[in-house]
Amino acid sequence: MKKFFKKSLIILIVLLFIISIAGCGKQQEVKETTDTVKDKETEKPIILKAAHVLSPTSHYEKGMQKFAELVEQKTEGKIKIEVYSGGVLGSERDMIESMQLGTLDIGLVSTAPLGGFLPKMMIFDLPFIFKDSEHAWSTADGPVGKEIFKELESQKIVGLAYWENGFRHLFTREVPVSKPKDLEGLKIRLMENVVHTTSYKVLGAIPVPMAWGELYTALQQGTVDGAENSIPVVYTSKFYEVCNNLTLTGHFYGIAPLLMSKATYDNLPEEYQKIIKDAAVEARDYQRNVTKQMEEDYIKKLKEVGMNIIKVDRSEFREKCKDVYTKFTDKIPEELINKVVK
Repeated sequence: MKKFFKKSLIILIVLLFIISIAGCGKQQEVKETTDTVKDKETEKPIILKAAHVLSPTSHYEKGMQKFAELVEQKTEGKIKIEVYSGGVLGSERDMIESMQLGTLDIGLVSTAPLGGFLPKMMIFDLPFIFKDSEHAWSTADGPVGKEIFKELESQKIVGLAYWENGFRHLFTREVPVSKPKDLEGLKIRLMENVVHTTSYKVLGAIPVPMAWGELYTALQQGTVDGAENSIPVVYTSKFYEVCNNLTLTGHFYGIAPLLMSKATYDNLPEEYQKIIKDAAVEARDYQRNVTKQMEEDYIKKLKEVGMNIIKVDRSEFREKCKDVYTKFTDKIPEELINKVVK
């Protein structure tokens, strides 16, 4: 009997020991689960800064807001994009340099200032090189655009997608322009882009490179006689208040690359890199449709506010600019030019 009692006591102690270990394990498991949930709840999202120089009502802004919405949605709130419009983070050149340094995460810029960093980018700026929007899109979204984005990475910048500003037209304060000869002696504000300035010199104008933020005042004061940009920009920036004439030359096509700092991009997990690129392409299609609709709506509104809308024979202007291409074959390979033209 004594022996049986002793044996039972040992079994009881062993059972209690096993139960105790199991309880500790369960308690530890519950603690780890609770800690994990707590960590997820307190995990802060990644905030990315994105910028452009146009107004908060522009087609750039609408595209950027759509892009930010898609990224936040696709990452389940893990990445949020803050959009800064109106050039508050600097000019387009400033933005490009900031992306190289990693102090700006995302920028939507014109191709014009990018030519100073990657000469091949000037292919998009050649006058009258694109017949229509579809021609420009197939060039940008196809092998030519992909090749240029690949080379852009050497400048510490990743190309996400080619958005657009639309065809650029001429607007002037007082002198209506209907033929190339009407441009002779007019001071026209242009971006700091050698292709643009050369094109306008060939047309007989006096190019005046100037920061975008200074243009409205310069037109108001008569420092320049005119400028050029897309229809949505002319309307949303209220240039109809200081200019009487809009000439539908469509001389340059405004492709607007959406870019990202390579430093920022490389620091993201591959899953997020893919999401950002996919969102950029999806937002690109949305932004192009917005631009098209704005062009249709705003040309009517510009007429309504009294702007003189002048339709021209584009072939006259194109013929005048035909020698511009040969001036840049040292920077833009002739083979590349022919590929786009044909």
